[in-house]
Amino acid sequence: MTEGSVSIRVLIADDHPIARSGVAQILNEERGIRVVAQATDGAEAVELFTRLKPDVALVDLRMPKLEGVQVVEQIRSSCPEAAIIILTTYDTDNDIEMALRAGAKAYLVKDVSPQDLIACVRAVHAGRTWVSPTIAAKLVAQVTNVRLTTRELAVLRLLSAGKSNREIADALGISDGTVKIHVTHLFAKLEVTSRTEAIATAARRGLVRIG
Repeated sequence: MTEGSVSIRVLIADDHPIARSGVAQILNEERGIRVVAQATDGAEAVELFTRLKPDVALVDLRMPKLEGVQVVEQIRSSCPEAAIIILTTYDTDNDIEMALRAGAKAYLVKDVSPQDLIACVRAVHAGRTWVSPTIAAKLVAQVTNVRLTTRELAVLRLLSAGKSNREIADALGISDGTVKIHVTHLFAKLEVTSRTEAIATAARRGLVRIG
C-alpha cells in the first residue's frame, strides 16, 4: 500500500467459516481493500459494525440470532450512511426486495466471480449501488412489469453502450442471429421501434445508465 492511498475497511458477516475465509482471502489479496473483522452471527455483525465503523459490510442473508435484513435495519438505524452488501445463496424476489428496502446498497449471490465481488465493494464504497444482471432482471419485473431475461438485459446494456450486433454477439458469445432475436424481443417488451427509443425508454425506467 502506498502512503496516502485509500484502504477500504471491510466487515464480513457469515455463519459459515469456509464462506467467510474464502471471501476474506479474495478481498485481502486486492490492493486497497482490507478485511478488519469477521462476524459469525447477526448480533455480532451489528456489534462489530457499531464498534469498528468499517467502510463496507458484507452480510449473509441467513444467520443465527439476527438475519441479514435485520442486521441491515439495525446498522442503518444508527448509521444511515452505512454501505452494506448482501452476499447470499438466496435470490428470491421477496428476499431481494426486503434487503434493498431495508437499505442494502448491493445484492450478490455467492456464485459471483472474485472480480465482480471486488468491483461491487469498490462501487458501494464510492456511493453507488450494485446488482448482478440476474437480480436486476428480477427487480425490473417487479418495478416496471417488463419481464426481461438476464440475457435480454445484458443485450440492452450493450446496446446502450453503442455496441453493434456483431460486437454484442462477440461479447456474449452468441451469434448475430441470436442477438437480432433478443433485440426484437426487447423492442416488443419495451414497446419501441428503434434502438434510440429502446435506450431512452430503458434509461427512463432505470434499466440502464447513460453517460
